[in-house]
Amino acid sequence: MGASDKDLREEVIQAWYMDDSDADQRLPHHREPKEFLSLDQLAELGVLSWRLDADNYETDEELKKIRDERGYSYMDFCEVCPEKLPNYEEKIKNFFEEHLHTDEEIRYCVAGSGYFDVRDHNDQWIRVWVKKGGMIVLPAGIYHRFTLDSDNYIKAMRLFVGDPVWTPYNRPHDHLPARKEYIENFLQKEGGGQAVDAAA
Repeated sequence: MGASDKDLREEVIQAWYMDDSDADQRLPHHREPKEFLSLDQLAELGVLSWRLDADNYETDEELKKIRDERGYSYMDFCEVCPEKLPNYEEKIKNFFEEHLHTDEEIRYCVAGSGYFDVRDHNDQWIRVWVKKGGMIVLPAGIYHRFTLDSDNYIKAMRLFVGDPVWTPYNRPHDHLPARKEYIENFLQKEGGGQAVDAAA
């Protein structure tokens, strides 16, 4: 990403701080005024992102390279919409419950769009809007949640190292080694500097 003025990933992935409203979770929930974050700022929290060719994911060399480099041997697809997901209402509520995983969560949006919400170093919610062509990796141990946007549809490729384990640990689960490692690697190390930057 040489040109800092134009990050092409931001055409398919955007991030902003959320308001505290209880309105429909599928709305954007921007603060007033809007507060956007760069994808480099997200990376400081361990959230990685790519822009890929969703129309050619079967033959995409860049996707193959990422999978090889990161050891993502398992792959499947998940379609989230009222027509395709059994027990849709219950599932969407579960996805929106704040939780963590003991492994990375890798999602590549090949159609539709959705929101992945993550906590920053001050425990504020950041909404990450992932659209067709966007791929994100949420690190093990980060508190997060997922919801559809108002279009009510996403088809995502799910990648995993080895056999998939989708177990969610609803907050609080701060005693888990994955959470402790996440805090050590991303929140404590950078926290002081980020807090100063945010207040500047």
